[in-house]
Amino acid sequence: MTDNLEYNTERERLIIPEYGRHIQKMIDYAVSIEDKEERNKVARAIIGVMGNLNPHLRDVPDFQHKLWDQLFIISDFRLDVDSPYPKPEKELLEQKPGPLDYPQNYPKYRFYGNNIKRMIDVCNSWEDSDLKEGLKFTIANHMKKSFLNWNKDTVEDDVIFEHLFELSDGKINLAKWDEDLSDSDDLMRGKSKHTGKTNQKNRNNNGKNNRNKKRY
Repeated sequence: MTDNLEYNTERERLIIPEYGRHIQKMIDYAVSIEDKEERNKVARAIIGVMGNLNPHLRDVPDFQHKLWDQLFIISDFRLDVDSPYPKPEKELLEQKPGPLDYPQNYPKYRFYGNNIKRMIDVCNSWEDSDLKEGLKFTIANHMKKSFLNWNKDTVEDDVIFEHLFELSDGKINLAKWDEDLSDSDDLMRGKSKHTGKTNQKNRNNNGKNNRNKKRY
């Protein structure tokens, strides 16, 4: 009996393991049929069995198209039958996708975030106007706030202007303007106020919990 045992390591590789080995054997049998009419009949029967294995996908658009594509893929594109859909191309299926672009374009100043670069690009696309000048200083103030959140210290306006000049490819130069950015304390005041309320709430809760705690 041990001589008749069949191990998975000795079997052919399953092309789509989700359908199991029986479906693959059925498709291999269909490939071996010489009569094309009989081969088409068996292929349609196999499609019906494959559809019954996935009843929850019956209402999905192009479900039948997907089944026929999988039929050809499992047969290693050796099955010659009349399909109601175009036969998939093996070369296209085996084609490797191109590399994905790294989303961070400026890792040197990642503490500003990607949205800053998008805001700068939008600002550069605007025509010169007072609204555009206001947007420039709004972006610079947001960059200063982001820098302070990362650095927890202080930063000179010239540093922000230099970074903005670099990120805008030299199109935004605020160093020539006499107007200063918002003060560091003003930019961080909202955060400090919120943090103070949170700490006060925690202290009150701790005191309340201490009063209700039994002492032995």
